[in-house]
Amino acid sequence: MTDAIVEHFFRHEYGKLIAVLSRKVGVQYLALVEDAVQFALLAGVEVWARDGQPENPSAWLYRVAHNQLLSELRQRQSRERILTTQGTAFEEACEDDDVLLTDDFSDDMLRMLFVCCRDDIPHQSQLILALKILCGFSIQEIALRLFLTEANVYKRYSRAKKILQATPNFVAEDFDKTYVQRIPAVHKVLYLLFTEGYLSSRAEYAVRLELCDEAVRLTTMLANHRYGKAPESFALLALMYLHLARMASRQDDAGSLLLLHQQDRSMWSVPHIQQGLHWLEKSANGNVFSRYHAEAGIAAEHCMAPSFSATRWDNIASCYQAIEAASPSPLHRLNRAIAIAELQGPEAGLKLLQGYSTPAWLLESFHWNATLADLQWRAGNREVAERYRQSALKVVPNEAQKNLMLNRWRMLDGA
Repeated sequence: MTDAIVEHFFRHEYGKLIAVLSRKVGVQYLALVEDAVQFALLAGVEVWARDGQPENPSAWLYRVAHNQLLSELRQRQSRERILTTQGTAFEEACEDDDVLLTDDFSDDMLRMLFVCCRDDIPHQSQLILALKILCGFSIQEIALRLFLTEANVYKRYSRAKKILQATPNFVAEDFDKTYVQRIPAVHKVLYLLFTEGYLSSRAEYAVRLELCDEAVRLTTMLANHRYGKAPESFALLALMYLHLARMASRQDDAGSLLLLHQQDRSMWSVPHIQQGLHWLEKSANGNVFSRYHAEAGIAAEHCMAPSFSATRWDNIASCYQAIEAASPSPLHRLNRAIAIAELQGPEAGLKLLQGYSTPAWLLESFHWNATLADLQWRAGNREVAERYRQSALKVVPNEAQKNLMLNRWRMLDGA
């Protein structure tokens, strides 16, 4: 493996190891579990560089983390109670690693996802906890995604961990009816997981297909689970498949991101589009409507349009308006302005934003400044557009998005 692939693989395995080991000993020992997993990952970097990659890297990491955690537990005064409570299953080495690492891990991750979304953990802290321990996101990545400071994210993460650790003898419990109340929070975590894979905030990767696959796998499990079978789950899964359908066309041969109208639509995955439309149709049963329905509808409009110019921007603008009504956010207003600009011109898009009470965090964001630079330039307000351009360059999250933005500006300047 190259360094990038190793790092990518480790981040993918991190959540699996946390989930299965936490279930075995209890999430009150989450700190010890995290230490054991990090020990295994560091050992993997060291040993694999010297001896080569093992035949089953996932099983190798599990055994190392398992043994390290067991050793640490034995050194604690409470070790007898822990091992007695959990029986010999954890103390003995797992002889069937392949089975464990395929079936049990997925189920454990879904169960742990619900544990992270417990009612006694504040909503935003639920997201932070799940993104950190199950998805392997760094504090910096989470802060960027949630528009928080790194210090704020760290505090919330620490407090959420303490809530789990303060629960005596708490093992990741079996699914029960109380999980239904946690589903909205689980949806948000899965949505963020997919978004991070689809358009990474990290400089090293513009697109991380493996994170998208993980989000799809967990969401599929949720959609097929007796407590997760709900229109919102179906719509979220539809959204993921419809975005995945365009994944192969989003980068050029050099790995640079492409604008929508630059993408080769013949590369779009028909099977993924069909899957997305299947789940979207399934989500339409009943009277439930959510932001995931609207976003899936937008993705479907893009996938079904024969060309960029033939896109039904009126439908897309209506979907963004529905999202804003269902889940008010200035980001939704901004996205609606983009669709309105494609439909009626940049002046109409700017008019939608005039007089709108925009929060400070959005005014300082890349998305806001890049969008306003685009709309102002197309409207002929070059000096204003240039100010927004400079602001966008200061806060662009990674090189891939910077290149995409510069590519867009070159096209506008040339036109």
